[in-house]
Amino acid sequence: MSNKKIDIALSDQPLDIKAVMEAVNDGSAGAVDVFIGTVRNKTQERSVVRLEYEAYDSMAIKEMEKLAAETANKWPVAKIAIHHRKGTLYIGDIAVIIAVSTPHRQEAFEACKFTIDTLKQRVPIWKKEVFEDGETWVAAHP
Repeated sequence: MSNKKIDIALSDQPLDIKAVMEAVNDGSAGAVDVFIGTVRNKTQERSVVRLEYEAYDSMAIKEMEKLAAETANKWPVAKIAIHHRKGTLYIGDIAVIIAVSTPHRQEAFEACKFTIDTLKQRVPIWKKEVFEDGETWVAAHP
């Protein structure tokens, strides 16, 4: 069990679900909500071959830390982990894992949803979708 309340990672290596779960393990928590974002094989009926993530690393990590702290201020978070991949990912690969432990389940659901929704809006990580018939950059901030 880690003593850190906030665990952030941005990596070009495969994400480890077990490590994220261990990072949010806390005796005061009665609930852990986990979001795992994976690469799907279609976007708007176009067949996806792979995704390519790029990040402004130092700013992305700083923004993820701010987001985790903001989440912990809004809900009674025991621990929170945000791990994001960069580099080339293929169908089924894990792109992001967010885990939040709280005393009760409703708080964990809300805090986890807020974190992934806000991460997609604010954190400078960009995604290129590569299709069988072309490619396109997806806006970091919809």
